[in-house]
Amino acid sequence: MSREQLIQRDEYQWEIQPTGPMRVPVIIYASDELIDGMDRKVFEQAINVASLPGIVKASYAMPDAHWGYGFPIGGVAAFDPEREGVVSAGGVGFDISCGVRTLLTGLNREQLKSARKELVDDLFYSVPAGLGSTGNIRLNDREMESMLREGARWAVSRGFGVAKDLERIEEQGCMAGALPKAVSQRAKQRQREEMGTLGSGNHYLEIQEVVEVYDQDIGNQYGIRSGDVVVSIHCGSRGLGHQIGTEYLKKMVITAGQHGIRLPDRELACAPIRSLVGENYLGAMRAGINCALANRQIITHLARQSFERILPQAELKLLYDVSHNTCKQEEHRVDGKLQRLFVHRKGATRAFGPGHPDLPDAFKTTGQPVLIGGSMGTSSYILSGTEESETRSFSSACHGAGRSMSRRAATRQWQGRQVVDDLMARGILIRSPSLRGVAEEAPGAYKDVSAVVNAAHRAGLARKVARLVPMACIKG
Repeated sequence: MSREQLIQRDEYQWEIQPTGPMRVPVIIYASDELIDGMDRKVFEQAINVASLPGIVKASYAMPDAHWGYGFPIGGVAAFDPEREGVVSAGGVGFDISCGVRTLLTGLNREQLKSARKELVDDLFYSVPAGLGSTGNIRLNDREMESMLREGARWAVSRGFGVAKDLERIEEQGCMAGALPKAVSQRAKQRQREEMGTLGSGNHYLEIQEVVEVYDQDIGNQYGIRSGDVVVSIHCGSRGLGHQIGTEYLKKMVITAGQHGIRLPDRELACAPIRSLVGENYLGAMRAGINCALANRQIITHLARQSFERILPQAELKLLYDVSHNTCKQEEHRVDGKLQRLFVHRKGATRAFGPGHPDLPDAFKTTGQPVLIGGSMGTSSYILSGTEESETRSFSSACHGAGRSMSRRAATRQWQGRQVVDDLMARGILIRSPSLRGVAEEAPGAYKDVSAVVNAAHRAGLARKVARLVPMACIKG
């Protein structure tokens, strides 16, 4: 698949028309520059997704799209259960409900400056990070079942945060339809000591400064101003989510033939939504979403405690929490009719526009906050959902910069200590249990996040509201 085979529909929209087994076109949102730099494997994977049963309208790729497991990361696809639609574990990803949560501190850069190092050290001590990291919470069987069923609501009921936090969390902090019994004992065992931990890879807790506000009206509604300090948390469902993904992918490969599904790629394993494996996966995945929501809620509580010790004047109010590895049953308009569809967003963020009934009152006129993470040394962004993105991408936007090279390639190019020192020279403090992990996540291993966000903004997927820069980062 070459660029020459792409049809450019407008400045930021590209199309691959259906051929062979494709049931719908592929739509890619990107600038010329991003298209040129996009791994051609993305096109191949998006074409494979377009060949799955029950897919509706198009197989979409966001501006940060890059090669993933089965589905491209940055891929969006919706399936109609009335037309033999499928659910795919690869279309959700292994880190179920990985997402970003942003907290408003009520502080500015000057207020933080003198206490920054002490605060970062306290956060690094308080919030476990790294591969296989464990915390101080130990869940017995009863608490595990409650957590998987109730999500952040469970965490709040156990004293981790306050009830008003739930208003600012996707699904109000609890994903309905979770089936803890569909989660294996192995998955639950992996999670018993991992609640309230960041994990490894691209996960982080970052202190950031708002350096630019593009839309003052929406910024005021969100409570953000230039010079404000915020805290962003990026993590997911840890070992439990990975185990769910691993186990159900195997089940889907085994049962695909029984349902007459021909897989263009084994990694694209899926099951009919209305099948035993499909229903069990959805129930387990929803439990994984609740695990991630509870995890970020606990980390929020730990971060608040650190601020209380070092900077007690900070408030740490929750702006929003939104995931980017999910499959959600949502209502969307297709050919003029509202339909209930199962929308996969893998490395893509939900971006509901103004007036959407699922948004809290605070965002009814602005649209949902869309939280786009950076990579230690680069900007992060806050955007808002648009009405236009409903028709363009099932109300979806990008989730970050997207990798431009593999982790192995990154470690060949950078040394962790050098990355830490270089960022320190720029005034960014880094704390991590693994220098190799820092090298793997070097800012240079990612695409230009500003180019990605600008493409999403200009394509109408979401509207730019503010740009943030890192002051300090706890890296997994």
